Amino acid sequence: MLSTTSAILSSLRNHASEVNWQKLLEDIISSFDCSTGTLHFYDKESNLLKLQAQQGIPAFLLPKMTEIPIGKGMAGIAAERRQPVEMCNLQTDNSGVARPAAKETKVEGSIAVPMLLEGNLYGVFGVAKPVPYDFTQDEQDALIRIGQEMSRYIRAQASPVG
Repeated sequence: MLSTTSAILSSLRNHASEVNWQKLLEDIISSFDCSTGTLHFYDKESNLLKLQAQQGIPAFLLPKMTEIPIGKGMAGIAAERRQPVEMCNLQTDNSGVARPAAKETKVEGSIAVPMLLEGNLYGVFGVAKPVPYDFTQDEQDALIRIGQEMSRYIRAQASPVG
């Protein structure tokens, strides 16, 4: 995991052109031995998280995941709290954090990670496994670092040059 995480971070730092967000998400999913994932960017104007990439989400659920309000579901709560939100088993969770439709993904161990840089929110990405799982502190730290690097890239792309 560590070498793959380093490779992901390095590829983001060295991007001179557009990032292929779908490929990046697939690399993150693979490096953390997950099966499913989503990547949402934060839209300040609408105050919504907007879907940029996904893998393994059933087609009938995509309309419910295209735009996520801050504070709703795992991604929205991670954005609101500005910290990762994790569930060992999304299928048996009764906390109300996961939206009912999330259980339709059939995933269990899942984590939503806010993409933060200097206190600013740029989005949220999440990965999940088909089995119950608690992400280790090292894994959470690596995911947070990846989120920071993604945020750095998004910020640089949003800033006019010259």
